[in-house]
Amino acid sequence: MISKKVLIYSSALALTATISCQPPNIAEKLGYPADTKLLIIHADDLGVAHSENAASIEAFEKSGVSSASIMVPCPWFPEIAKYGKEHPDKDLGLHLTLTAEWENYKWDGVSMPSQIPSLIGADGFFYPTSEEVAQNAKPEEVEKEIRAQVQMAINAGLNPTHLDSHMGSLFQTPDLFKIYQKVGREFGIPVMIPAGLLEAAPPLFEAIDEVFVPVNRLYMMGEGVAADQWGSTYTGWMKELQPGLNVLLVHLAYDDDEMQAVTVNHPDFGAAWRQRDLNYVLSDEFKEVLKSEGIQPVTWRQIQEITFNQK
Repeated sequence: MISKKVLIYSSALALTATISCQPPNIAEKLGYPADTKLLIIHADDLGVAHSENAASIEAFEKSGVSSASIMVPCPWFPEIAKYGKEHPDKDLGLHLTLTAEWENYKWDGVSMPSQIPSLIGADGFFYPTSEEVAQNAKPEEVEKEIRAQVQMAINAGLNPTHLDSHMGSLFQTPDLFKIYQKVGREFGIPVMIPAGLLEAAPPLFEAIDEVFVPVNRLYMMGEGVAADQWGSTYTGWMKELQPGLNVLLVHLAYDDDEMQAVTVNHPDFGAAWRQRDLNYVLSDEFKEVLKSEGIQPVTWRQIQEITFNQK
């Protein structure tokens, strides 16, 4: 088992690793010079709440993000699925979901509970932590549920551009990681393989399917950053960005009554946190640092094209 800190960590440090199996010409495959600093500006957790959807849509419309992923089991999935169907140009993937972490706001799977009993806690919902998923989940039930999530999205009119894993649940064991890749390959959808796996869990990394393009570096805000240092932290990361495929992962919502209720007693990744993320990706400071540092925003759709259409 590996810690959920592969994706969610307790300090404001970028999770980075140079991945030796990354094709050195990834930028060239996308039509850019070989030394281009590629950046997927990615919003997580669409579908959780109306506030999350509305803020993420605003960021899409104002070019604050280039990509986002949807949590299919969540209550506000129909709203964001409708938007995605009506805006097929938007780069929308699936944030495969096996946990329900909020105190008073819960969900279970899209499969019948009787079909996935090992994924359901005593309260009738998904477990709140990825560690509990790893301890209890039967791989065959995980595969059934994530297949059902992908199929539900497709049935709703979406054409998912990539898959990733909410709270890193699918990176917790080699078996779950293999299922994640298996489903992606069979549906022809790239899976996000985050930087840091090589250092955090070498046996897991060795199981990477050669069809997928690993991300060189993943940047995500961690705990303990003061509100007045939010922008400078992100801008500092952008100034350190290296050539290769990078992901800046943000969580967007408005600091409103709805999101405050969803995230009650959970200031980390809470409503104010998400409002600060939104403010930054829409800021002139962010636009200016992308330009000054020669950073090229890209999408998972572009990665999908070189992953499956050219192989």
